[in-house]
This record gives sequence, C-alpha cells and structure tokens, in this order.
Amino acid sequence: MNVNALNQALREVVDKRRILSGMGYDHEQYDDVEEELHDLEDEFLSQYGDFLEVVLQKVHDEHCPESDVLLPTAYLPRQYQKAVNAKTGEEEIELGDNDGVWVDLDAFPGADAKLVLLPDPARIELLTLAGSQTVWKAS
Repeated sequence: MNVNALNQALREVVDKRRILSGMGYDHEQYDDVEEELHDLEDEFLSQYGDFLEVVLQKVHDEHCPESDVLLPTAYLPRQYQKAVNAKTGEEEIELGDNDGVWVDLDAFPGADAKLVLLPDPARIELLTLAGSQTVWKAS
C-alpha cells in the first residue's frame, strides 16, 4: 500500500467535499463540482475501498462491534478545516456537525461517538465529547 498515494487521494476527496459544502445549490459551478466529487469518490473507492473496508471492520470490531461498517466515503468529512489554536499554537482540525459516522462504543454504551477518516496523515479518528483518539494510521 502506497501510503502517500492513499493520503493524496484522501486529501483530494476531502478538499473537493469542503469546496462543495461551501457552495449553495444555486451556485453556477455547483453541478460541475458535484460531478467532479463523485468521480473522485468513485476512483477513491476503486483504488482503496477494499483495503479501507478491512481497516474499518477491524476498527469497528475493536471499538464499536454493534455498529455497522459503511462505505469508506461515509467516514469522510465535508467541512474539514485545519486551524491553529490561539492559546496553544497547536494545529487543530475543525469538522462540521454532520461529519463522520455515529457509532455505539462497546466500552461506553450511550456515549456520543463518531468515526471519521482524515488525511495528513491518512488515519481514522474516534471522536467523543472527551476529545479525539487516533484508532488507525496508515503505515
């Protein structure tokens, strides 16, 4: 598995999703960008879908076995943005409220939790009210 190629493909899809989420349906380029996004997602699934489904199954088995594994594109954010925390100077990631896939954590039943597939580096993050944890990283 070429980790750099996976990350680049992931970044392209996430960037295109972010661009599309910032457009209204009435934007003159909306249909073109949406079509480009669908093509990128199809290519991403063609190249990495089988591999990522195995990875996601392992993550689900370990952390949320009662939750169904979805297509890898379901875990991709639409409003992904990097920002620098003014207090700490550390880079943070901002996601939209609807980004990621809701899961039921085995260790914490009833807790709000999501899984999200992110680039730079390619990884899966488990998001909870307590924070985020990398549960898989491409290597």
